[in-house]
Amino acid sequence: MNKTLFVILLAATTGLMGSSFAVGKLGLEFVSPLMLVALRFTIAGILMTLAVRMIRRPHPQGLKEWAKIMLVGSLQTAGVMGCIFLSLRTITAGESSILTFTNPLLVVVFGTLFMGVKYRRLQWMGVILGIVGVFITLGASLDIKQPGFLLGLMSAVFWASSTLVMKKWGKRFDTWVMTAYQMLFGGMILLLISILFEDVKVNITSTSIMIILWLAIMASVVQFAIWFYLLQNEDPAKVSSFLFLAPLFGVLTGWILLNEQLHISTLMGGSIILAGIYLVNKPQHMGAGSSVS
Repeated sequence: MNKTLFVILLAATTGLMGSSFAVGKLGLEFVSPLMLVALRFTIAGILMTLAVRMIRRPHPQGLKEWAKIMLVGSLQTAGVMGCIFLSLRTITAGESSILTFTNPLLVVVFGTLFMGVKYRRLQWMGVILGIVGVFITLGASLDIKQPGFLLGLMSAVFWASSTLVMKKWGKRFDTWVMTAYQMLFGGMILLLISILFEDVKVNITSTSIMIILWLAIMASVVQFAIWFYLLQNEDPAKVSSFLFLAPLFGVLTGWILLNEQLHISTLMGGSIILAGIYLVNKPQHMGAGSSVS
């Protein structure tokens, strides 16, 4: 792939990924958090499901296979995204994105504890750097007593769990089909939870419609499409190592769209976390113990 095109597409997909935090926080003015994320992924899931059926991608066979996709949806979409959007009520978009994208560090820890995976020394150095970065970040305006702090960390826990589940089962499924249905199942789960347990608020305006469509189409369908295109046409380890750009865009879009303050400690801690994530994902010519993205 042309280097310029690679850079443009990489910036686009990680930028869309990171911007969803600030755009999501804007959306909370019009729609309650769980309903907002439910609408985002239900719409995105329906669009992608129609697409994979139209192009006749191979679908799972049997209830067990569908149950596995539903589990991924409950972790990756319902768990991760539900926690993110709830966290945005009490912490900034930048802080939520930094906490969420510590998930590659947790993958190393959980993989070691629960799956017996062996990781390189460089990856453990990345984990240590990431932990240090989190503590430095917490020295800014972030109050660990805020519910958003725990929710931000829980989103990372759900994401890391989903990553390990996908590492175990992912090769059994078509990537596009898995993505489409896990978003649809996750969105439907969030929709049910919102209706049952949330004080639902939906203020329909031109702005709220634009926000929902941006989150569903640009920040979900388009973002995933570009990401998978890069994974299929470039070295997956190389592509995944740039995932650390997403929280950077999360902080920047929070500053631009929401006028969130850029504390020195947040920038320093965030930079250290990004360095740790880069080390965790840094590609190396090895067999067992290769990097996890």
